[in-house]
Amino acid sequence: MNSPAQKLPVIFLMGPTASGKTDLAIALRQHLPIELISVDSALVYRGMDIGSAKPSAQEQALAPHRLIDIRDPAEPYSVADFLADAEREIAAIHAQGRIPLLVGGTMLYFRALLDGLAEMPAANASVRAQIEREAEEFGWPHIHAQLAEVDPETAAEIHPNHSQRVSRALEVYRVSGKTMAQLRQLQHLPSAQQSFCERYNVCQLVIAPRDRSILHQRIASRYEKMLSSGLVDEVKSLHQRGDLHPDLPAIRAVGYRQVWDYLDGRLDYNEMTERGIIATRQLAKRQLTWLRGWSTTSNSELHWVFTETEHGISLTKEEIVRCALNFIGSAAI
Repeated sequence: MNSPAQKLPVIFLMGPTASGKTDLAIALRQHLPIELISVDSALVYRGMDIGSAKPSAQEQALAPHRLIDIRDPAEPYSVADFLADAEREIAAIHAQGRIPLLVGGTMLYFRALLDGLAEMPAANASVRAQIEREAEEFGWPHIHAQLAEVDPETAAEIHPNHSQRVSRALEVYRVSGKTMAQLRQLQHLPSAQQSFCERYNVCQLVIAPRDRSILHQRIASRYEKMLSSGLVDEVKSLHQRGDLHPDLPAIRAVGYRQVWDYLDGRLDYNEMTERGIIATRQLAKRQLTWLRGWSTTSNSELHWVFTETEHGISLTKEEIVRCALNFIGSAAI
């Protein structure tokens, strides 16, 4: 295996939603010859700017993000699509003599880069129909709870309302008798992980507050700001198109689904706001759970860039950047 100094560098910048990933990525670009690649399943969609916390025009002028605004909301974007796009952009950035920095909160995409994609059983229409009948009778949270009993690792990655992904994961178990997590392990996916890490010197950073209550405050403040900035009107434009529906991945995105339900009359404004904040907190919890278990699936050390000291004192932007730069330097990048 080549030494880190001989391999082309790649930086991952991960973290829960509302942790400050975009700000740090833009700041790092002032210090390093980096180009940014978005790792976010919502930012790929055009017309979904406010609710996805998409970098503003000003921010993108300072630091252009690749893989933003590359899909219409009616077109689902898969993990396989991301892998192909990300590998292409990484190669293009290296060809320019610069360093790719992949920034975002879609942990499944980061994991796919490191682990590869596992082969799963073919779709089984009868099993899927049975799961859908159960969901109609008991609700998708009940189906998600069934999945959590047999495959807690995969269930932690999927929101209970993501009906398509919940159904597929439970279908895989019922068809094969093995969970998605087990199938990944049985297929020796660490070899794919080594393939990525053999090609690249990967420095993995996580930005996060030490205290989850701080993150909760940021999430509530940000969602309320999104609403005051026109989130309802943004979703209304999507709602009025006529070709979009709540089962599409774009509309299931956290924040968007709640406003969609408000526009459909299923929630009042206060319920929409409360559920949007709760759903975002749940997303952050899943992201943090994934990251805390990252060391068992990653071939590289995870470096935590905390936004406060151990005594709860907020770090300045410069201090956060310096901490990240120290980790990047220690990785010989």
